[in-house]
Amino acid sequence: MRLITYRSEVTAAARLGAIVNNYVVDLAKLAAHTGNRLPDNMLEFIDLGPLAVRSTTALLDSFKGFWPAGISLPLQNVKILAPIPRPRKNIFGIGLNYVEHVAESSRSLDTAKDLPKEPVIFSKPPTTVIGPGDAIEHNSEITQQLDWEVELAVIIGMRAKGVSEAEALKYVFGYSLMIDMSARDCRRAGQWIYSKGQDTYAPFGPCIVTADEIANPQELALSLKVNGVTKQDSNTRHMLFKVNTLIADISKGITLEPGDIIATGTPEGVGAGRDPQEWLWPGDVIEAYLEKVGHLRHSVIAV
Repeated sequence: MRLITYRSEVTAAARLGAIVNNYVVDLAKLAAHTGNRLPDNMLEFIDLGPLAVRSTTALLDSFKGFWPAGISLPLQNVKILAPIPRPRKNIFGIGLNYVEHVAESSRSLDTAKDLPKEPVIFSKPPTTVIGPGDAIEHNSEITQQLDWEVELAVIIGMRAKGVSEAEALKYVFGYSLMIDMSARDCRRAGQWIYSKGQDTYAPFGPCIVTADEIANPQELALSLKVNGVTKQDSNTRHMLFKVNTLIADISKGITLEPGDIIATGTPEGVGAGRDPQEWLWPGDVIEAYLEKVGHLRHSVIAV
């Protein structure tokens, strides 16, 4: 399934929907039509576990695209929000997780030139999240070095504590796209949270594709453009630490819970790694893409 959080109009409440053939099907309303119940928001749906994904997929299939009145809307008529507009806790970010990005970072950001021996983990607060089309804020009093990073986002579906690499993917609810915005001049004594945790610094979406539709998260193309010019173009196969390794590593000491998000790192091509370096400014437009998930497009504005 391709799941979204959407509004049917500007003042309407956010609701959970599934994209089917360019229509948005309201899952709570569809379930009610059949005498059943489904939540109207993404986090509560994730909480239901894998059985809910299977049963809801079967429910959608049973209608064969002929939706009851009031259940669906054309996709172009809705406002798509971030799939999880307000995560329950900080996003787990992974730094230096593509070999060539390690190299470019060591040249320009004073990070170590040797490959990490274990995942480099930081976090982004829930207030960083914005949805498709929302503006990325550029505060010139805080940063003159606003940078981009396209990433695969992993959404956890079940409580995971001390899981093995072999079992780790069973704990994944689905996958999405995230742009890890970074103010390179806001790193403080080696700590990254202020650099990466400012408001609007986690564009997220446009949907969550459930894990049953992506058998191998390590074979997904991802790319990013700035003002129409390609800056990043790679594949998740080039991750240093794969998705299962990241889940196993984090869960050794931090319990992962339903709805938790792991942003799995970025490939080479960030602005800081270019010669000369390139930064984002108000008026710029960035577009990110992840195979099987979709696109994000955001303008940068001054605040």
